[in-house]
Amino acid sequence: MAVEVKYVVIREGEEKMSFTSKKEADAWDKMLDTADLLDTWLEQSPVVLEDGQREALSLWLAEHKEVLSTILKTGKLPSPQAVEKDAASKTKKQAA
Repeated sequence: MAVEVKYVVIREGEEKMSFTSKKEADAWDKMLDTADLLDTWLEQSPVVLEDGQREALSLWLAEHKEVLSTILKTGKLPSPQAVEKDAASKTKKQAA
């Protein structure tokens, strides 16, 4: 018999994602916290978005926080290699 440890991120009673490491689960949970904060902030925006659009935008911004941070700090887009690396690392983490 095999024993497997699984870390599950649960939000509002719903399983969002499962991971094999606590570190990855904590990172995903933190990203969801950031997305929730962004969603709340975007609700106050003068731009009216459907709930689904706002949630999707919040999640996308949270997933790409490094790129967003670079843009806000420097006023410039990061290099295409940095953007690709960020996207590749997100895809790799989600596949795990």
